[in-house]
Amino acid sequence: MAEKIIEIARRHDIPVREDRALVEILSRLDIDRQIPPELYRAVAEILAFVYSANEKYREEKGRA
Repeated sequence: MAEKIIEIARRHDIPVREDRALVEILSRLDIDRQIPPELYRAVAEILAFVYSANEKYREEKGRA
């Protein structure tokens, strides 16, 4: 599933953050389960990356 998401993202020039340690941790989780508190920081880092990428996209879109 993750490989398909990455493939689609790259095809559409969406930034992809590579973090092997994070992949290792998240790959152990069941997709239908809540994120355990010990992973909140990792999830916060992902969200910060997404927000930053979104802001850069909006700025570039505004210049075009």
